Amino acid sequence: MSASTTEAPPEVEAPARPGPRGRTKPVTPSRLSLRKRMRREWAMYVFIVPGFLFFIVFAYVPMFGNVVAFQDFSPYRGITGSEWVGFQNFIDIFADPQVLNAVKNTLIISFLQIAFAFPAPILLALLLNSLVSERLKKFLQSVVYLPHFISWVIVISIWQQVLGGAGPVASLFDRIGIEGVNIMSNPDTFSALVTSQVIWKDVGWGTIIFFAAILAIPTELYESAATDGAGSFRRTWHITLPGLVPIIALLLILTMGNVLTVGFEQILLQQPAIGTDAAEVIDTFVYFRGIAGGNWGIASAAGLFKGVIGTVMVIAANKFAKKLGTGGIF
Repeated sequence: MSASTTEAPPEVEAPARPGPRGRTKPVTPSRLSLRKRMRREWAMYVFIVPGFLFFIVFAYVPMFGNVVAFQDFSPYRGITGSEWVGFQNFIDIFADPQVLNAVKNTLIISFLQIAFAFPAPILLALLLNSLVSERLKKFLQSVVYLPHFISWVIVISIWQQVLGGAGPVASLFDRIGIEGVNIMSNPDTFSALVTSQVIWKDVGWGTIIFFAAILAIPTELYESAATDGAGSFRRTWHITLPGLVPIIALLLILTMGNVLTVGFEQILLQQPAIGTDAAEVIDTFVYFRGIAGGNWGIASAAGLFKGVIGTVMVIAANKFAKKLGTGGIF
């Protein structure tokens, strides 16, 4: 062999350290200390800093403001100058019939949204996945995505024009002999109306995650099932739905954290026509009692109560998901 031939550089082995019984084993990256990993991957940690600072400034620092829930707070006196009242604000909100009515309405609307609005994107994703024509599938996806980008002001206006007292639905009822139908101002159907609006506006946007999860399922499973004679329904039941279970469990756990948040802007826009008996929820109570009414302590106590309930629901849902074998989120 020519002397000018260069030899390949020797492979650099990971440093070894003594193991049990005198044996040595290489130091893998997972066994490095956090400081060494941060020093080696410093560029990746730099990318984390903006998001980390965002949550610190806008999510965790404002949590110290919950101290207002235990004060007779006044913006002019500030937190340090306001009088401490202990748990009196919580006693007042639980004794207030308006709060109890808001909690009842919130739970009813939240239950309807979990029961109907949550599974709606799953069903739509399964329907779109069953379409043979890719062009038709993309067209329908674009159509159902569009309402998500419309503000609630426009959405409520559209529904008012269609279902209001001067809309085509009321005119149709007039023709068949039923007069005075105004779905947009009927307190008895307000919870169902709010749920329907949420489905109409966000069902297309919610299908993005489920549709992506369906596309991640190996096609070999469908081909094997079709070879064995399984029809489309059996393939959906035994392959698609089990493949969606982890993402369904994850999103359901996150949804339970917002169980007492049912759409402030959506309900606030419709409350004058419906009335506070049916359209008062915790968020609107906090707005009118705290910002508009100036009773910051009561409003903060109600908001803190909502946050505690959401945390408990997330923990409970996560434990339940682990018992079902889906792993949970923590």
